Amino acid sequence: MAIFGEAKIANAEEYDIGSNGSSAADRMHASALGGTAHDASDMHRMGKKQELRRNFRLISIIGFVVVLQSTWENEIRTDYMSSPLQLFNGGTAGVIWMMIITWIFVLAMIASLAEMASMAPTAGGQYHWVSEFAPPSFQKSLSYIVGWSAAVGWVSGIPACAQMLSSLVIGMVLLAYPDAEIGKLWHVTLLMMLWLILMVGFNIFLAQHLPLAEGIVLVLHVFAFFAFLILFWTMAERSPAEEVFTTWTNGGEWSSMGVSALVGLSTPLWCFIGPDAGAHMSEELKDASVVLPKAMMWAVFFNGIFGCIMMITFVICGGALDSVLESPTGQPVLQAVYNATGSITGTEIMGAVLVVLVFFAAVSVTAASSRQIWAFARDKGLPFSAWIERVPAGWDIPVNALLVCLGFSCVLACINFGSDVALNAIVSISNAALIFSYIISIGCVRLKRLRGEPLLPRRWSLGKFGGIVNDLALAFLVVSFIFSFFPIVPNPSTTDMNFASLMFGAMAIIATVNYFVSARNSYIAPVSLVKQD
Repeated sequence: MAIFGEAKIANAEEYDIGSNGSSAADRMHASALGGTAHDASDMHRMGKKQELRRNFRLISIIGFVVVLQSTWENEIRTDYMSSPLQLFNGGTAGVIWMMIITWIFVLAMIASLAEMASMAPTAGGQYHWVSEFAPPSFQKSLSYIVGWSAAVGWVSGIPACAQMLSSLVIGMVLLAYPDAEIGKLWHVTLLMMLWLILMVGFNIFLAQHLPLAEGIVLVLHVFAFFAFLILFWTMAERSPAEEVFTTWTNGGEWSSMGVSALVGLSTPLWCFIGPDAGAHMSEELKDASVVLPKAMMWAVFFNGIFGCIMMITFVICGGALDSVLESPTGQPVLQAVYNATGSITGTEIMGAVLVVLVFFAAVSVTAASSRQIWAFARDKGLPFSAWIERVPAGWDIPVNALLVCLGFSCVLACINFGSDVALNAIVSISNAALIFSYIISIGCVRLKRLRGEPLLPRRWSLGKFGGIVNDLALAFLVVSFIFSFFPIVPNPSTTDMNFASLMFGAMAIIATVNYFVSARNSYIAPVSLVKQD
């Protein structure tokens, strides 16, 4: 098994990688847009036309995934790590150990996805893989449901990113001016609108600079990590390590401590969600079938190391203190940095660094989301697909898909004018929807392995360990999917409810009904376009 390197090509005798039936014109067209002969071969086999420019390379795509996940930033920036959901259910020991366990299983998950990305490097990602790998009788219907699930999961994450950025900025204002009249719902919502315009605007007007920006932000991501790490270890108040690593809490009074810790699983999972982002950018990556899998693995590997170190550091160095959890800024990291330094100026500088990092994470989420719905529209899986899939001449990016992301996100943001609970209920579907798409796509490959059916040739393979890796990934994903619907306590009030189950159920019903009413005639299953050379 080659995890971070290039594997021997599986079934090479059945697959002429150099051409695979692609014409000289196809290869010339791919080369003009920055692709290789391998890229032309892959696109030809999948029956897709190369429309986007391949600007990304190994380092820039690693930067894209690393920055998008922002694992260590999410742990300290948001209230996810220090929220009742994790400390209330699990305690400090639960925060640390569940983070480490999650990282290990996420590596198995991303390895499974990376292998499929090497077989079929397409912006469609999961729904395309399901279409090719599912049993023939389910290829069209199941890929359509997974397509909707992945699209909803990604797009609903865009306003969530804008909401995080807005809360962080408001927290910085409140730190400097505690008596400021800011933080009302309409303040947050207007800031969200501004961030959404900036996120989409960057993806439209500065798209050609996105790979360079991701590389630069990757460097900032690393330097900022060490800056926060040194600050906390040298200046912050510390809790006894033995106490931190052994204090378990079952605040929700669940049936056991294990169940309580699993209820808090969504916290570390949030810090790793979206590793398929690289796959959705695969049609903009040079030599994608071999570069993409390695980039996906390296990104999650490094994010996991940084994430686990920062999680331990933040919990030990004041991140779980009452003054941090109950900070009037609403941002644990700002209060923790201020407690350590005693300097508002220093805290604001560190906060500004986080704003830059989180903004580019949001830009990456927007880019991946737009490619997902663009690919799905290309296969006629969405309403107004003909317009959404259009790539304006000379732009080489899915502008219309980005405008859809902007419009949909602004509509969701407007809900925040009336109730942030309602907005949180809608965006809560993101984790569950993406996990579902992972389960089905990996499950289809595992089924083929169980049946002894040949898999597609790939330049990056799990080899003889494929079945075990798939099993580990599926076991973890199924548990994560189930607990993504759990509330904080067994008998929650309306404000403590987890609305993910309601939103996911509504999405599944709408997609299923729409499939049988119209999409089964209009939707073009990707497998139907595949060329069997």
